[in-house]
Formats: sequence, structure tokens, C-alpha cells
Amino acid sequence: MRNRKLAQTRQLGCRPAQTRPGQPSISAMRGFMARQAPACLDRSHIDPAPLLLGNDVLGDCTSAGIGNHIRATSALGGFQTDITTAQAVAFYSRSTGYVPGNPGTDNGGVEVDVLTTALRDGYAVTNQTLFPLWGSADPGDLNGMRNIMAGLSAVYLGVQLAEADMWEDETGALAPVWDTDTPASHGDPTPDPRNGHCLLGWNYTGTADTDIVTLLTWGAKQRATWRWLRSRIMEAHALAWRQLQPATGLAPSGQDWDALVSANDAYLRGAA
Repeated sequence: MRNRKLAQTRQLGCRPAQTRPGQPSISAMRGFMARQAPACLDRSHIDPAPLLLGNDVLGDCTSAGIGNHIRATSALGGFQTDITTAQAVAFYSRSTGYVPGNPGTDNGGVEVDVLTTALRDGYAVTNQTLFPLWGSADPGDLNGMRNIMAGLSAVYLGVQLAEADMWEDETGALAPVWDTDTPASHGDPTPDPRNGHCLLGWNYTGTADTDIVTLLTWGAKQRATWRWLRSRIMEAHALAWRQLQPATGLAPSGQDWDALVSANDAYLRGAA
């Protein structure tokens, strides 16, 4: 699952997208998802402060993605939540069966199962345990993904990276912008199902194919075009932290919150 070119500083770890019976859908928030998303989402003045959270040595991107979603939501509220690598690895272990110290069990995670673990058991951070609501989105609905970013801080994504995406320069830096139009020297541009990765969509400059969406991954911001994301995406999910959610005009209505709560409650009852 993890590509040798990234073995030193960046790991992958998102297993192929799956669905579970009764899993919550963000379509329950009908008004929230149906509205026209902002034409751009400028957060250049806000630092979401993403962390590696062990994703440089382990395939724990699904756990790191949740941890960094908490931090992104906190940043929008004007504060920050402390999360350690040990806490992210502990959740990775709980949600995937990884046994610390046993590389043979470092096999990545299925996003819906990882999210189910967070919903049921919470995500332990420094001095508290946070419980998200979540719902899956149509990965082809870019307007819906933009609404999730604008109203729920970030969208939790599963992508299939191409060899060209993992090209690094002589300093170990990735290409400044991930795009579908890449130099031949960067390698094969075809998305590879073996290269699954979990990352977050944070903001965007516009909605045209070549406009830029900022992704949070590997403890940094990575710029990409919308056409790149459309090419690479395999799944998309919304996470909502009612404990952290800032009050803004883009946040879901009370009715939409209630619908998402009901969808998550029904899923947990069915899973039990």
C-alpha cells in the first residue's frame, strides 16, 4: 500500500473505499448540502496547523486525518487542540487492529470503519475525548464538498495517488501544485488503487477546473487543482464536532444538525 518513494518522510494507508449497511449520509442535511457553496473560500489568514501525527513512519493517515480535522475546526474557532503522535497512533491501533511495534499489522484503515470507531468510542486528545458526527458524501458532488469545507471546517477524503503525485525534488519537496497535467519526468499520472491516502480539503480559490483547492496532508498544506481532485478521489465524508464548531452563517441549521444526529444514532443502533 505504501510507495517506496515516500518511505522516508510520507506514508500512505487508506484502504479501498467501502460502504457499510446503514452508514450515515450527509444527504440527511438536505438544506445544508443543497445550497450553492461559496464561489471561493479564503482562509489564508487562518492556520489550521496540521501535524504529521505519525504518518511519516506509519500508514495511519486515516487517524491523522481525524486529528487534523479537529485541529482545523479548532483553528476556525480561534483556539487549538493539542494532539500528540502517541494519541493518533493509539486511535489508529483501536480503529484498524495495528499492534504498535509490529510492522506486519500496519496495513492502513478503511475510512468508514475508522469513522465508525470515532463515532462509537471517540477520539482521545489531550485532556478530553471528542466524539464526531459523520456522514458520507457523493465523491462526484464538488458543490457538496465545498459546502462541507465552508460549513464544517474541512472535508475528509480518500484518494488514489499516481506515481506522478509522489514525485519529489532534490530537497524532498512535492510538486507545488498537484495537477492532472504533469511532466513526463514525474512518472505515470494514472491513479493507482495501491496508493490510497486520506487527506483533508481545507479551502479553495474558485470552482473552475484549474482553480486551487488546499489539502491538508503530511503535516503541511498541499495545493491541487479541482480537476486533479476529481481524477483522484474515491470517497468523501463530512465530520462534525459539535463541541468545537464555531458559530458562523455557513454552519448547518438546527434542523440539519438534528437530521445528522438521527442518522448517526440509527447507524450505531444497527451496527450494535
